[in-house]
Amino acid sequence: MGQTNILSEAEINGLTLDQFDVSDPAIYQQDNFRGYFKRLRLEDPVHYCADSEFGPYWSVTKYDDIMQVELDHETYSSASHLGGITIRDNPFGKEMTSFITMDPPSHTPQRKAVAPIVAPGNLRNMEAMIRERTEMVLDSLPRNETFDWVDKVSVELTTMMLATLFNFPWDDRRLLTYWSDVATANFDAPDAPVRSDEERMEVLKEMGAYIARLWRERADGEPAFDLISMLAQGQDTKDMNHMDLIANFVLLIVGGNDTTRNSMSGGLMALCDNPDQFAALRADHGLVKTLVPEIVRYQSAIIHMRRTALKDAELAGKRIAKGDRVVMWYVSGNWDEDAIEAPDTFDIRRTKSRRHLAFGAGIHRCVGDRLAELQLQILWEEILKRDMHFEITGQPERIYSNFIRGIKHLPVRIT
Repeated sequence: MGQTNILSEAEINGLTLDQFDVSDPAIYQQDNFRGYFKRLRLEDPVHYCADSEFGPYWSVTKYDDIMQVELDHETYSSASHLGGITIRDNPFGKEMTSFITMDPPSHTPQRKAVAPIVAPGNLRNMEAMIRERTEMVLDSLPRNETFDWVDKVSVELTTMMLATLFNFPWDDRRLLTYWSDVATANFDAPDAPVRSDEERMEVLKEMGAYIARLWRERADGEPAFDLISMLAQGQDTKDMNHMDLIANFVLLIVGGNDTTRNSMSGGLMALCDNPDQFAALRADHGLVKTLVPEIVRYQSAIIHMRRTALKDAELAGKRIAKGDRVVMWYVSGNWDEDAIEAPDTFDIRRTKSRRHLAFGAGIHRCVGDRLAELQLQILWEEILKRDMHFEITGQPERIYSNFIRGIKHLPVRIT
């Protein structure tokens, strides 16, 4: 479709289904995706697009159908050599792989190696540190003047957290954000940090050299509870080859960065756009517990995940052929009227607030989901303690991507 103009609901309804190509990043940059997916859910919930920039693909748009694909890794693979987890084939899939682009049994030991750092007991130990840093960031914000919430709050807090998880050199911590942005960049974006796979790989190899130095220092050191040490010292991961080290590090920084960072920004936007909900939250701070998963659903920071069919299959009455590209659109499943009551409404009292797909499901569910929620919980608890009031002073700027539903700039004033 390659549509760059914002279409009205009537114009979307005037398209034929064979004109639908929801892989166009402009749809998400313009925040105009809902009408397309509403039609697909109603008329053709497992939809075949025969021609796109990325090749033919199936769109899975309903919550239950997405769950079926997520939970059946014997039929639907995320393996990097088959294309990986994005609608765009991974050009380096035969050279490098991470545990999200593996199927069992190789997937399991690598995931287990990093899981302890985000286990409930360790999260309790991290809470005081996260709160202290959140207090510091909030107390440093200017009053009665416009600043960029994304840079001053969302990026700063998530980067601090990533640097702690990796025991990464503190003064270099913004490299983590840069590497994450390079890894997920769409080359057609006007401000893309890289313009080709070759440029991307050049930066990622620089990252790999930096991480390899830390890896070597820690491999023979005292046991330590950071992600680099845990991988460098882990029985199943210590002999990881250099390219797989790069792939796993990219996974961990993108996973630890994008959902939290964009939910911190999207949550503020949602509450400012729904002042009745913000007022209810101010009146009852206990609503933070349901606010956080509602923010995560409503932002849906990961737009899609992709699988490749390992064998012929049937999904919602459609015949999926071996080798077909199958794309699960989380931004559609999280607005599925049959799974989520009044999904277009931002409702901080939602009774089934954890019923969403933003963290995925099954063996590839986000390993750091509880840490992301804890960071969001603490941010909003500390905002409420300070009785901070916000005004969005300009148009938010969204990133150009069909994978990350991201906010690049959010001009805000504390009033």
